[in-house]
Amino acid sequence: MFIELSIETTSEAFEIFIAELADLGYDSFLETDDCLKAYTLAEKFNEEAIKMLQIEYAKLYPFRYQFAKIEKVNWNETWEKNYEPVEIGKKVRIRAIFHEPKSEEFDYEIIITPKMSFGTGHHATTSLMIENQLEINHVGKRVLDAGTGTGILAIMAKLLGASYVEAFDIDEWAVENSRENCSLNQCTDIVIYQGDIQAVSPEKRFDIILANINKNVLLADIPTYSKLLIEGGFLLLSGFYENDLADIQHKCEENHLKLVRTRNKNHWVATVFEKV
Repeated sequence: MFIELSIETTSEAFEIFIAELADLGYDSFLETDDCLKAYTLAEKFNEEAIKMLQIEYAKLYPFRYQFAKIEKVNWNETWEKNYEPVEIGKKVRIRAIFHEPKSEEFDYEIIITPKMSFGTGHHATTSLMIENQLEINHVGKRVLDAGTGTGILAIMAKLLGASYVEAFDIDEWAVENSRENCSLNQCTDIVIYQGDIQAVSPEKRFDIILANINKNVLLADIPTYSKLLIEGGFLLLSGFYENDLADIQHKCEENHLKLVRTRNKNHWVATVFEKV
């Protein structure tokens, strides 16, 4: 059983509320002109937390909300009604299986069909992560995708030439969905499993680690990312705001990770750190 939460507010606030709700356990979102729909398992729903958000954003972004219990969502049908392809310059096009292919116009074309998982390419953090991936040599590299969601970043790594890609997510839906998406993109050799960073073998080492999660998880897991990363390897992070960058950078520097570059979009940040 799931909860569908509908928030009526200005579209300018959608990115902020997506981040806030992701921290509360919501992992799927749909946007219309004036309504943000968010989905979470019924046992994770906490109406008091939503009321607290109303109070916190009363002056900046006031909103009304309603919620309803729903059975297992036919996510593909819902998504098809709302989804348009995502294009990152002329480099990457992210589309659903029902869209016409345009592979001759783009360097890479990724097919994503989500269930109750997050990461279709529409959110600023996903596209920023891909932009950073495009600037890093993946050929022959070992890549870890932490909190893989739909598997989009793991697929991108494989398309960029990674020799080994491992991905995990704490959510069963995400694991199932990412495996299906990997199959759609002929990337069936990507290793995908359910768990968190502690599920990764501590003996393994990676050239590139991708983590598009949220600030609190990143701060907790950065020390482990650093241990798993080879010297000279790259850690790509996103899922946090511009005003959180100082905290992320400080934690990285404590763990031998030097900031290489940042990208910003709609107040979100994506970073690249190098293990030194």
